[in-house]
Amino acid sequence: MFMRNCGAVDEHGNFPTHCLAAKAQTHTHVLAYVCVVLVVFNKNTLATRNKKGETPLDIARRSGACAEIIGLLSHTPEEADSLSWDMARVYAPVCYWTSEMNVWISRRSHTDAHKFLDEHDDELVREVLTINHSEPIRQLACHSQTYSDSLMFLALRMIHRHPLSLTHRVKSGWTASQLAEQPQFNACKEIRKVLRLAPNYISRTPFPTLLLHSLPTKHHEIYGPYNTVCQFIKHMKYDKAELTDLPSVLNPARKCDVCSSSHPTKSCSRCKHTFYCSPSCQKLAWKKHKKKCTPSHTTCLPTTEADLRTLHKGVALLNMCIQRPGAGDGPTSVVLEFLGLERRDQCIWNCQCVQWA
Repeated sequence: MFMRNCGAVDEHGNFPTHCLAAKAQTHTHVLAYVCVVLVVFNKNTLATRNKKGETPLDIARRSGACAEIIGLLSHTPEEADSLSWDMARVYAPVCYWTSEMNVWISRRSHTDAHKFLDEHDDELVREVLTINHSEPIRQLACHSQTYSDSLMFLALRMIHRHPLSLTHRVKSGWTASQLAEQPQFNACKEIRKVLRLAPNYISRTPFPTLLLHSLPTKHHEIYGPYNTVCQFIKHMKYDKAELTDLPSVLNPARKCDVCSSSHPTKSCSRCKHTFYCSPSCQKLAWKKHKKKCTPSHTTCLPTTEADLRTLHKGVALLNMCIQRPGAGDGPTSVVLEFLGLERRDQCIWNCQCVQWA
């Protein structure tokens, strides 16, 4: 039906593209998206002239259409055919990404939705979350029957970016919370609880605190490291600093305490600061070393190759995070991936973040 309407012609020889070009003085996201759809389904209208001999581009320029519509109508049919739906991403990004978000949420592809929030600037994300009375959060309310941590993270990130989305109503008069409780949607209890939060509470509550209050108790042990990581990312990002090779800074020029080998593989399990290349060297050194060996309170310093690999991975992940527009204000996937390591590694990470920041 829509494709047939795209090809309809009025008594003046105008296609829908001609008519839209004449009434596009004020830019809106929906207007730009409709124009893209008209062009995609009937590309030849870009070069078609009406009875006055005008193309859609001629009409747009004559009527003072907005720059986005003029740019879109400036393509030839061949260019439009090669670009196809990529034109939506360029000329109607808000509607394009809203559509993508809706698809990801309905298919429960939460990783893709997180990636969008991570990689795009705050203005675009805000527009996507507010368009059409906060459509993405309503989609989430309708597709949350099964709980997962990733789903909860996504819900919290969305409402923290736009708390008023919880008060918007659809034509039926339902808010996202009321939609989630409808029998046909039947969202899980955790999501229903989050969608009942007051916008004022969300606005004044730091994101890590929202996580602490919303996620299951089994995850509470990561909140200290998580909060420190987020603060560190903000510090590094806004000060435009660069991370150095932290393991080498923390442990410069390790050498065996006996033979001075530059490749020690063991350390004293008590003080953590003396290194040996073999058990034999460690035994030889013990009689002298035990007089000055004192228990170390910095048990989280890396002492094995596995610890160093963990720190190297952490440095790489942090460098990735720092470059992202949304880094620090939400649980970026790379931070969560790192915090998902063993608790001992998390302890190492937490101590070093405090030291570096």
